[in-house]
Amino acid sequence: MQASGPSAVLNETDAPAYREIQAPPELRHALACLWVRRGSEAVRVLPDGCTDIVWRQGEGAFVAGPDTGPWHSITKPGEVILGARFLPGAGGPALGVPLSELRDRRVAVGELALDPRHELDGGADPRAAFRILHATVAQLIESGRPDPAVRAAVVRLADPAQRVEALAADLGFSERQLRRRFLACVGYGPKTLQRILRLRRFLACERDDLARAAFDAGYADQAHLARECVRLTGLSPSRLP
Repeated sequence: MQASGPSAVLNETDAPAYREIQAPPELRHALACLWVRRGSEAVRVLPDGCTDIVWRQGEGAFVAGPDTGPWHSITKPGEVILGARFLPGAGGPALGVPLSELRDRRVAVGELALDPRHELDGGADPRAAFRILHATVAQLIESGRPDPAVRAAVVRLADPAQRVEALAADLGFSERQLRRRFLACVGYGPKTLQRILRLRRFLACERDDLARAAFDAGYADQAHLARECVRLTGLSPSRLP
């Protein structure tokens, strides 16, 4: 991730560019990153277990809920898009909304009462909008800290060897209790998050040998990988970016 802020992208020409900016230390327990994109191309956004607040130049801000499939984002030439990405499990408490209600949806921040002074409208200067977005996210995280049990479960699910069936008992909950917490904080149940985190591990792998990459990511075999990729991304493994 880049630590320098959005200026490198905002000062560029209209050429497509994307940068992630490391969250400040005091927010890293809940915020994956801040990001900025300038684009003139379509982007296939793949599920990552996260929830974002997104600001688009000329349109304003909205919440991108947790996805269970691909989302196609289309930008105009030179358009600036800013975002703040909550870690899995942190979005629900920060936004004060059960994330199951925002699953696979894009909802204006005004509908969720997250911008009462309308500071994140689309007419703002991008640099000013970035500062306001950063401050807004910091306030939201301070007022709605992540559920410790969900955080612990998310960490365990990042381990390919973790069995979902044993997760609730390991943490001292019934399966129903843990699922209820996941629906509020993550947007879907532990099994779905496990599938998405496994996909992200695959995307991070060297993919010259798909069978090896499937094994390293935690899939039963290459056929399992192929089925899951199509279900979650709409693409076969060999066509993924």
